[in-house]
Amino acid sequence: MAKIFSVDHITIPSRTGRGVLKRVSEVFDCWFESGSMPYAQNHYPFERKKIFEENFPADFIAEGIDQTRGWFYTLLVLSTCLFGKPPFKNLICNGLVLAEDGSKMSKRKKNYPDPMEIVNKYGADALRLYLINSPVVRGENLRFRESGVNELLKDVFLPWFNAYRFLAQNLKTYESESGAPFELVPLAKDGNVMDRWEMNEYRLYAVVAPLTRFFDTLTNCYIRLNRKRIKGESGIEEQAVALSVLCRVLSIICRLMAPFTPFFSEYVWQHLKQVVGATEESVHFCLVPKPNEDAIDEGVERSVQAMRSVMELVRVVRDRKGIAIKYPLKEMIVINRDAQFLDDVDDLSHYILSELNVRKLVVSSDKEKYGVRLKAEPNFRLLGARLKGDQKKVAEYLKKEISQAELAQFLNEGKLVVVGYELTSEEVSVSYSGMGDQAATHHEYHSDVNTIVVVDVSEDDTLLEEGLAREVTNRIQKLRKAAKLVQTDKASVYCTVSPPGCKLSLVLDAHKEKIQQATGTPMFFETPPTGMKVDVELAEAQAKIKDAGGIKIWLVSENGPQSKTSAKQDELLVLYNGKSLSVRLTTKDAKMEKYSDLLYEIRSAFGLWSGSVKLAMEDGKLVHSTSPIGKLMGKTVNVVV
Repeated sequence: MAKIFSVDHITIPSRTGRGVLKRVSEVFDCWFESGSMPYAQNHYPFERKKIFEENFPADFIAEGIDQTRGWFYTLLVLSTCLFGKPPFKNLICNGLVLAEDGSKMSKRKKNYPDPMEIVNKYGADALRLYLINSPVVRGENLRFRESGVNELLKDVFLPWFNAYRFLAQNLKTYESESGAPFELVPLAKDGNVMDRWEMNEYRLYAVVAPLTRFFDTLTNCYIRLNRKRIKGESGIEEQAVALSVLCRVLSIICRLMAPFTPFFSEYVWQHLKQVVGATEESVHFCLVPKPNEDAIDEGVERSVQAMRSVMELVRVVRDRKGIAIKYPLKEMIVINRDAQFLDDVDDLSHYILSELNVRKLVVSSDKEKYGVRLKAEPNFRLLGARLKGDQKKVAEYLKKEISQAELAQFLNEGKLVVVGYELTSEEVSVSYSGMGDQAATHHEYHSDVNTIVVVDVSEDDTLLEEGLAREVTNRIQKLRKAAKLVQTDKASVYCTVSPPGCKLSLVLDAHKEKIQQATGTPMFFETPPTGMKVDVELAEAQAKIKDAGGIKIWLVSENGPQSKTSAKQDELLVLYNGKSLSVRLTTKDAKMEKYSDLLYEIRSAFGLWSGSVKLAMEDGKLVHSTSPIGKLMGKTVNVVV
């Protein structure tokens, strides 16, 4: 039988002479000591009463979900009991960070990446933003994925840096061309519509999701549509305005994002503060910018939204038909019942035609005029499982008997009754198609809730030739990238076409000026002079136009850095057919020793710096990373992207 010991009979004389110390039966949970922290740290109410009253309740506290019954509880109980109010104004309850498989992170199992390796690889800001955007800040658990940090790097930081770099390069160009330091230009109320739209689009309320959309808007819409203005191709005055807008937007982003991405915000700010005339030494000394309500123009926002929705619909058509943006299209028709929407699209038609590479745009509210009709497509798998033998009746009705009015009602309500069965949008899909002349294969249709686009995807020699010229332009741009050249670096292109007098030769003669203007690179139809150092070299066969011919291109830079790949580029013969890529290794005395060398050359040649790249032989077998490169010489290797 266990013996019970007691200390109640033990007493200790007080050293200060205040009596005898002995055990008392009333013992509080130790969490009440933690809950007394707001008062204990100030020795309230015995001291610092004014300081306590000025700082209570606290603006913000944060702890893990496990403190719900601990610190959070005792803080709240004591404060409510003493003052009748909570001890904090804001609280963030963090969830637990788990391993990717959902198990608890364990040093013994080593089931999580080293945090410092993540920081060194992706940056502290990327990790910080990943956690801010995770369930952890909502009191839920997070399965930590390194790929999630990488996605934020690609979606936020790379577009942000590219926008800043593009600005910096063109500021340098502007000062070189104008002969004077760049100064911000005031934005006129009735100025360029894209400038007025961009200046009121930086409202970042929920941080990551709107931030990702914002950088997509900034880089893939504003910069892309105004690239020529920013580069000075529309005149020095237009360039100054466009650069001022981009500079202001980036400086505001730095100030807004400083609490979330402190390091990268500071980096960009230090390079912009002189341009925007800021006196603060650090972005972290700046106040959060206030909204400029004078810049808000709902009409401009509406117009740009209409433009972007139409662009997205046409891009889907191009993707569906496998037509690259390099190849022009004859015509696109935008159909919508809303006259204001059509006016907005028409007003911005020059941006739409330029971005989508389309020759003509027509707007209309009459879909019957263009032979557009609704068409129902049954989901036989779902209908067969539910209707059994009656599936055939339903499918027959949908194909031959259903009216346009019924289909329009189905689009609005999401339900349709056919031969006694109520069908849902999951069981029946509705799309637009053409009838009569418009039903020909050269017209493609796509729509959203309110807008229909009809795109003429037919090809002729003129359009294909222009597309081929753009293909060559694209190859030169990729060679500049492979040579590590920036926009201001000067270079020249030498090229030869075979056989002489082929289609490609005629196309290059006709489009030489456009190619030179687009690439900023003089073009010579000859081999480089003897002794000239070539940065990168590319041999390419174009198959988009039958029997177009082949081209060999040499890029020679004047003041840019020498490419790391210059010694090895002659080992690659690149074959391009518009969709698939392949490489034939031709050098007899191969200088490449490892698989990684070959992969680097391929990424350089094609500009495939992001995403997965695999290599496969002609029989489909993948090339393993341990495969000897020497055995691949003289063989064709397919590039799988």
